[in-house]
Amino acid sequence: MRRTFVALIVALVAARAQAQPGVRIGLTYAPGVKPGVVLTLVGGVLGDSASVIVRRDLDFGDRVTVIAAGGTLSPATTQGKVPNYALLAKLGAAGLVQLEIANGRLRSTVHDVGAQRVIDTLSVATPAGGPTRAWRAAVHRLSDEVERVLTGTAGVASSRMAYVKAGRTWLVDSDGAFPEAVSDGSALSPAWRRDGGALAWTTLTSAGSRIQIKELASGRVQSLVATPDGLNITPTWTNDGNAIVYAHGLENGTDLWIASVTGGEARRVTVGRGSDNTSPTVSPDGRRVAFTSGRTGHPDLYVADLDGTNTDALTDIGLDEDSYRAGPDWSGDGRAIAFATRISGQFQVAVLSLRDRAVRVLTSDGKNEDPSWAPDGRHLVFTSTRTGSSELWVVDSESGRVRQLTRDRGARLAAWGPRLPATP
Repeated sequence: MRRTFVALIVALVAARAQAQPGVRIGLTYAPGVKPGVVLTLVGGVLGDSASVIVRRDLDFGDRVTVIAAGGTLSPATTQGKVPNYALLAKLGAAGLVQLEIANGRLRSTVHDVGAQRVIDTLSVATPAGGPTRAWRAAVHRLSDEVERVLTGTAGVASSRMAYVKAGRTWLVDSDGAFPEAVSDGSALSPAWRRDGGALAWTTLTSAGSRIQIKELASGRVQSLVATPDGLNITPTWTNDGNAIVYAHGLENGTDLWIASVTGGEARRVTVGRGSDNTSPTVSPDGRRVAFTSGRTGHPDLYVADLDGTNTDALTDIGLDEDSYRAGPDWSGDGRAIAFATRISGQFQVAVLSLRDRAVRVLTSDGKNEDPSWAPDGRHLVFTSTRTGSSELWVVDSESGRVRQLTRDRGARLAAWGPRLPATP
């Protein structure tokens, strides 16, 4: 498929810019081209693992083309400590990433091949004990920073997805590694707090459904006080992490409500007049909420201020039997909303541009729904049946490239979390 990419020149961070006025940091390459990058390999078991992870992370980022040059650091790619830039250029490389493991740290030196110079040196602490989850997380963080230096945009390798399988909430790394159950049974619709430190989800009880919150570091679980009984589903966090917006079912329909996580009564956001209003997603500026509403007889997308005023339809209201648009997720840059739509009787993932209300459909194989944006505002995780069972897949919204994330037979309802915090 045709890949589109507008190249960016990475600016100096403020401190570096002040220390070295006039110096430009970043990879130089032609606009509209995915720059080729050679990644040198590191010897040893841990070195091999780190090389494989960084190579895969850069490939999954869809912003560079990783060139298979082969070999380790050798005269073929270096002359002493100086790379053979001429040879790298012949291989089609615009950048070179040299990896090195020493003294409990993974270090990368990033070169601009055309300018024949080092543009940045990065390093992360790697926990002892080999390729554990914590060790891999450190390598993913380095990958994200390497991608930032190369392209101007940090990668999303150091992030995780929450999802549901067999009634439990699970976490999985961005490359599909280390699936881990974090709840007991009867969990639905997990949602991340903005800092990545907590999840909220719906749990089923004998009195109905409640919203539960789990602090991941401590394992502490609490129920949202405002949801003691009845139907309470599809939670999402406000941007400050102090409140939850969710759908609460009444006798004459379902509406959006908002409640503080520390207690107190809930406040009603929408007045659907007997219709079902669910699946809220809060805008990055924290002022608006998009949601699904069936107020015209078919599920469609709407947006309102968080106080419930200024409700407006996001899409042209469909009146035919096939009309169905649901499960919106607002991108982190505020420019787009992803959702599921029905086309010729089958659900597909689409993206709505908020600038001109144009819609692009990203999928076509199988049943595809429940999209959730990555922190980069470019990739989406979604549920698909294209392999015959429900699994999680990732799509690049610019190129359309897809990759399978899980092989769990039943994974669904994914939420892509923020990048993990860096370590010293």
